[in-house]
Amino acid sequence: MAKEHKTELQKGGNGPQAIRAPHVFSPVEEWDRWFESAFPSGWLHPLRAGWPQLKMPFEGRLPKVDIIDRESEIVVRAEVAGVDKKDLDVSVTDTTVTIKGSTRQESKEEKGDYYRCEISQGSFARTVALPGDVDSGKARASFKDGILELMLPKKEAAKRHSIKVE
Repeated sequence: MAKEHKTELQKGGNGPQAIRAPHVFSPVEEWDRWFESAFPSGWLHPLRAGWPQLKMPFEGRLPKVDIIDRESEIVVRAEVAGVDKKDLDVSVTDTTVTIKGSTRQESKEEKGDYYRCEISQGSFARTVALPGDVDSGKARASFKDGILELMLPKKEAAKRHSIKVE
């Protein structure tokens, strides 16, 4: 149902004046207005406002990945800051790369009779398609400063042969 707006002209002492008819809401719009006025923003998480937040590197997102297609190899770089080398799992097929990782963070605070301990953990998995076939048996990986770099040698391209037609 569309919103209705009507304008009427009314003659008065100072000339014609526009009178706008009241806005008529559809039932859905009326429900939305009521819901927004009854429940303020953030009502789903009333206790979060006063609690300290732990920032997990991969909470709700995937690592950024660059794929570089070179003449003899394909290079894959993934940004996995905050993840330890031992917590990474990388697997390669001839056409895809899968990077999995996990993080764990613990925070403790002790002041007199007050003690707070928070533990949070997260994990991610990302599979990317490669622009060509690679020799997964000869793949190499390095990890430095939160950047995972994979060097994947390309398979030899099938060479074209001429066939004599008899």
